[in-house]
Amino acid sequence: MQIRTLLAGTALAALLAGCAAGPTDQAVAPEMEATTATYQGTLPCRNCDGIDLNVTLNGEEQGAIDERTFDLEASYRGHPQSPPDENYTGNWEVLQGTEQDSSATVYELTPDGEGQTYYFLRVDQQTLELIDPNLRRFQNSEMLQLKRL
Repeated sequence: MQIRTLLAGTALAALLAGCAAGPTDQAVAPEMEATTATYQGTLPCRNCDGIDLNVTLNGEEQGAIDERTFDLEASYRGHPQSPPDENYTGNWEVLQGTEQDSSATVYELTPDGEGQTYYFLRVDQQTLELIDPNLRRFQNSEMLQLKRL
């Protein structure tokens, strides 16, 4: 809701600034740019020093599903087998409620093709937390959080 208010305020300010400049030869409609939010963090890893996770969500919660896309990149630090980075793209859905909080917002990231579906609880506007497929938080939940850039 705050993002939509911010975007509407920005569009209004741009419109008013255009009016203050006086008439022009062409009428140009203000364009709204797609919303993009990037979150990063390092998740714990049993066999390595950590998994660097980078998640970029494109689109708005209220937008059409085909306009809500994501990119997820995972890199393993200090893994003995040096696996390649994992990169997934796909669409994300908005789910309402978890076992502990019926009003919680959860993002379900479903990759195109192969790959597991990821579930992130929106803790606040700046924080996403990886949760299990049953929409439950893990015991070490603070270690599973990504921060918005």
